[in-house]
Amino acid sequence: MSDVMVVEMPVLTVAGIKRRGSFSDIPFVLNELIGFVMENGADVVGPPFALMHETGSTEDVEKADREGTATIDVNLPIARPVAGNDTVKVYRLQGGRMARILHTGPYDESESAYEALFQWVEENGKQVTGPLREVYLNDPWIVEPEEILTEIYVPIS
Repeated sequence: MSDVMVVEMPVLTVAGIKRRGSFSDIPFVLNELIGFVMENGADVVGPPFALMHETGSTEDVEKADREGTATIDVNLPIARPVAGNDTVKVYRLQGGRMARILHTGPYDESESAYEALFQWVEENGKQVTGPLREVYLNDPWIVEPEEILTEIYVPIS
């Protein structure tokens, strides 16, 4: 885990799929999204990411995950818009000032990174202004679990 940094994120054009489910559904939703992007000739210009809308207590987030009611919102940044469909939406995602931390290791061991990020937000008098982002920097099917890299961003004011 790295230190928290404040960064400015640009506005992105993204293709995304948003539905209810469990966080373990993210890789399957991502595969569906990759298929759409390939079929529609969109140029991917960055790593995939998920918007994390569940921002309640750890217990609330775990309950939504367990019950399959969590919001799964998987996105790919693309160079220019393509036509979406009933499942895939293409839109502009706002950027802005965000606090960022890097988690190294399995996704299910990222809790300490989240705790450090939220502690930093509180200690620095910041407010969370929107959904968090988990940016998946490498492929968990290729690298060892302890080598998985995930950037976690929280928009702040």
